[in-house]
Amino acid sequence: MAEFLKQYLSPEWLAYAIVAFIHAFILINIVAVGALVFIWLERKVSGRIQDRLGPTRVGGKFGWLQTLADGLKLVTKEDLCPKGADQFLFLAAPYVSFCASFAAYMALPFADGWVGIRLNVAVFFIIAVIGLEVFGVILAGYASASKWSLFGAMREAAQVVSYEVPLGMCVVVPVLLAGSMDLVTIAQMQTAGATQMGWFTHWYVFNDPFTFITFWVYFTCATASVNRAPFDLAEAESELVAGFHTEYSGLRWSIFFMAEYGSMFAVSGLAALLFFGGWNGPLPITHWLGLADASNPVLHYAGNLLGALNFVFKCVVGVTFMMWVRWTLPRLRIDQVMTTCLKYCTPLAAAMFAGAVVWRFLLPGGLILPSDQGLVREAHTEIQAAAPSDPAAPAAADNTELAGDRVAHVTPQNELVGAGRGTH
Repeated sequence: MAEFLKQYLSPEWLAYAIVAFIHAFILINIVAVGALVFIWLERKVSGRIQDRLGPTRVGGKFGWLQTLADGLKLVTKEDLCPKGADQFLFLAAPYVSFCASFAAYMALPFADGWVGIRLNVAVFFIIAVIGLEVFGVILAGYASASKWSLFGAMREAAQVVSYEVPLGMCVVVPVLLAGSMDLVTIAQMQTAGATQMGWFTHWYVFNDPFTFITFWVYFTCATASVNRAPFDLAEAESELVAGFHTEYSGLRWSIFFMAEYGSMFAVSGLAALLFFGGWNGPLPITHWLGLADASNPVLHYAGNLLGALNFVFKCVVGVTFMMWVRWTLPRLRIDQVMTTCLKYCTPLAAAMFAGAVVWRFLLPGGLILPSDQGLVREAHTEIQAAAPSDPAAPAAADNTELAGDRVAHVTPQNELVGAGRGTH
């Protein structure tokens, strides 16, 4: 879009500024609207699990507008700052948490090409940025002049820093299988079957038993990293009143929850991309409907739209599962939280990584349904290396002959993956 606007706008930076504003506007609405929906969903899920109804009055039979009504109430409440608190840090802490959660969406692809900024190290970027959310929690606890808030913040800091170790080990396994840290490439590699055209059997979660177990370790660590029960010791009401946000009121109090639900969606999206094929469905519906043709802009857009809806659905399922866990399992003690990380998750993640390496070496094509993923990865690497660096030069897809005889043996669908276009 920026390249198109540059033809009509001067100076050039104005075109990039407009595109950046559009991307930021879309993403921030995904976070904000997602928080509204997820708060309502959590109330309904917890109500069903506890054999009650949840919201049923505001907005109709299912209480659709209950979260919006609560948001209006919070906006009108007085914004307090406790006496003795560090006013600047106290007021800034919620925005630090939200910005860290929001920044992760810049590199989160919703479909092939539908990403704010496509990064070669997108996996590392998202994990690193989401981890920065803890700084807002620490500032909130430190600046509140309350020992209970400070205790909650220190618990959160210890928990997040500890769980980043096994979380990083889990993320490395799909990166190893795909040979890339680019999330778009990782999603595309899970459609690289010569005859299957993107069936769910090519998702990395089903690649081998080690990757399957790795996903569950990832889910446990991701739940802890976003401060969700049973790992929500930073806001344990029974012992810390409300933890790090005890002294907050009004809109700033709600911003912490927007950051939390935004991070839940982000880690669920990362799980979908790494283990569940990203925007690719369990069945190659876009191929059956003829929407995988990248040469036709209309069909390509329709395929991307279908893929984005599929990706969002996977993220919502992940968030719902986190809610289910919260209202099913009891809260752990802080020593149990740390024991789970250091004595179970970290050794298990390391063992699964070693097992996945051995499995990849002995059975590079898989056990049940062999695929051409290794061939496609090699062709993709050579095409990217041979592609010109000039943005105005022809795309890498037009230089497939530079990859030699390997591309000639790749099916048309795999050729799309190797060229960086993929399917949906």
